[in-house]
Amino acid sequence: MSTERGIPDEFLDGFVRIVAEASATGRRLTRAELDSRRALGERAAEAGHGLRELVGVHLHQARAHPYDSAAGLDAVLAAVAQGVDAFAEGYERAQRVAVRREEAARREFIDDLLHGRSDLGRIAERAERFGLRLSYAHAVAVAQGAYAYDEGDRAPRDVERALSTRFGDRNVLLTTKDGRLVCIAPGDQDEVLVHFAKQAHAATDGGRVAIGRPQSGPGGVVQSYEEALNALDLADRLELEDPVLRAADLLVYPVLTRDRQAMADLVQNALGPLQQARGGAQPLIDTLATYFDTGCVAAEAARRLSLSVRAFTYRLARIHQLTGADPADPVHRYTLQTAVIGARLLDWPNRQF
Repeated sequence: MSTERGIPDEFLDGFVRIVAEASATGRRLTRAELDSRRALGERAAEAGHGLRELVGVHLHQARAHPYDSAAGLDAVLAAVAQGVDAFAEGYERAQRVAVRREEAARREFIDDLLHGRSDLGRIAERAERFGLRLSYAHAVAVAQGAYAYDEGDRAPRDVERALSTRFGDRNVLLTTKDGRLVCIAPGDQDEVLVHFAKQAHAATDGGRVAIGRPQSGPGGVVQSYEEALNALDLADRLELEDPVLRAADLLVYPVLTRDRQAMADLVQNALGPLQQARGGAQPLIDTLATYFDTGCVAAEAARRLSLSVRAFTYRLARIHQLTGADPADPVHRYTLQTAVIGARLLDWPNRQF
């Protein structure tokens, strides 16, 4: 049988009897009586019933029962309160267990998805449970701040709230991985990733965000995620200042380092002579990097390095003298600029080869 609110009678089994017996003498509910209420609360939660409706049914039945005339109102209310409180405690305990189980399943899925450690077909099946349809292309954005973040921290919660408010249910998965914020979105919804980047940059107090290219299938999510991570790594090595980076705009750098030995040879041949300079090669490499970053405008490059234009042009002349390559010459410039990029990527001259 069920109550008028659709709650099966089994979840109220013995409640009125316990209240009547306890209120007749004014005693508190026994441990066994409280445990029985907690057990029913757990079962009701597992069955998917709402706590508000369950409490309402308990109060309705308590009010409708004809109690012994010796039972005072205060005693009845005290017994009802103890019974309902124990029932709610069991309900909430079951919910916490369910939440932890769901969180563990979600974390396991995310780990498998972003590292491709499980069968891709199985990952695709599990993905729909978390709002992703991996038969379509997806892109991944990764935000990195000064601190490591977990899913329960304020930054990811603020970003998730902002995305949900603006886009609602768009089959977007927001999570954290290795202390970074991660957003997985359909590949044709770039506006979601752009908004994620804006919100994550603010929530992480100026952190950097990288966006991978859209890729198809479960393996595509891994690829896009790794592209975003590589973009963050490149930004650190190349000292890029942009707060938002797109892997598609940085494809030239993996191409340049695909043949690591060839790049190392270029760096050594083009920039190796700079190690003869007083103070070593690094100040002159920084000079070239800044010169190229400013579009070869000596005055702006000098300002960024806090040098006079005369001191800056002296450095360029010294580079020309040591390497035989003139930074102002278009032919020499390409070689030097490529070598400077290679030096940053290979961490030369800090790491010799």
